[in-house]
Amino acid sequence: MTIPPAVDLSTLLASLARPSSLIELAVLAGVVLVCWLLVWSLRRSLQDPPDRRSIWFGAHLFDGVLFPVLTLALAYVARRVLLDLGLPLAVFRLAIPVLLSLLVIRLSVRVLRLAFPESALVRAVERTISWFAWLGMVLWVTGLLPAVLDELDGIQWVIGAHPISLRHVIEGALTAGFVLVVALWISAALEARLLAGAVGAQLSLRKVAANVLRAALLSIGLLMALSGVGIDLTALSVLGGALGVGIGLGLQKLAANYVSGFVILAERALRIGDMVKVADFEGVITDITTRYTVIRAPSGREAIVPNEILVTTAVQTMSLADRNVLLTTSVGVDYATDIAALQVRLVEVIAAVPRVLAAPGPSAQLTNFGTDALEVTLYFWISDPENGQGNVRSEVNLAILALLRREGISIPYPQRVVHLPAPLPAPIPEDAVKAPSAESAP
Repeated sequence: MTIPPAVDLSTLLASLARPSSLIELAVLAGVVLVCWLLVWSLRRSLQDPPDRRSIWFGAHLFDGVLFPVLTLALAYVARRVLLDLGLPLAVFRLAIPVLLSLLVIRLSVRVLRLAFPESALVRAVERTISWFAWLGMVLWVTGLLPAVLDELDGIQWVIGAHPISLRHVIEGALTAGFVLVVALWISAALEARLLAGAVGAQLSLRKVAANVLRAALLSIGLLMALSGVGIDLTALSVLGGALGVGIGLGLQKLAANYVSGFVILAERALRIGDMVKVADFEGVITDITTRYTVIRAPSGREAIVPNEILVTTAVQTMSLADRNVLLTTSVGVDYATDIAALQVRLVEVIAAVPRVLAAPGPSAQLTNFGTDALEVTLYFWISDPENGQGNVRSEVNLAILALLRREGISIPYPQRVVHLPAPLPAPIPEDAVKAPSAESAP
């Protein structure tokens, strides 16, 4: 990375005291005003209001990347015009580094927030980038940057046969960070374009395409960054072989989950929005990543299910071919009940319950001769299982209970005959038993 000559602080302060600085301030204020009006007009010209997660536009005019980009570009044009007019520059020599630092900060912040919206480390990374950007600007303006770079270049150590300085490490890290930010920016823009307006099966297929695209762009960006630093990429062959052995031995489950995730998204057997049941957990699929799938239950709980489980075990889905779900409940009635007439009335009251489908309609069947009652099982269908199943089953049970009470039909309870054993005779006191006397002997 090539660093241009630094600004002499004493010369800059002397230049700021000249009357021509007022002209520069007026030109710079005009540049800022024009950029502000351009961004404001672009926001108003959009049919839909800009998203807060947009890179170019933020929640306010100054939050996005568009404002610092336009300001920096117009500032360079104004600087060139003033130089051609022979006007000595002072304000623009200070404003250009400030605008460049602002552009680096806004670009990094917006891209990171778009690529990792839920990450807790993004704010810490934002502060770190801001501090480094403003520190570099201060060193540039004060003229200390060349001296700092020389000191960093003097701190060296040898790795193998190649000497490496601290300056090379910092420049390599900045280059890698810039390349990765650009790669994240491109991948986020392409992902938003791919996922726009996609629903159902298209959403799952485009999701896997976006994940593959992001991984490919990050890999290419990392290789370009390493090459730019001066690292021989052929040395990574050993690392690639070790990584392959590690995946084959120690990361089998992780690799299986990633492969299963791509299989699920490619085959479209499960889609975002499907109502599924995995083991004892039932809910709606809200997200499918390359490693796990998020299933949200009607109660609000979310289960993170590894993709390998979805591939290797049986998954009940209620959204693939038919969204209708069969529910059952049962009730016991007295043996003296007219079952045929009761079945007709039960079907009528169940059909009147909201959310119970009329086609296929409900049915009532005598399923068991219990020891205490005749067991009648009620079958009914619903088409919106994502709205809950226990609530509609409760409404059906309440309607059945109200019908039985109106008809005077009792629900028998278990009856048992208890046999109590006869009481044992009372024991004879010991003093009541007398031994025979000698006189009574024959």
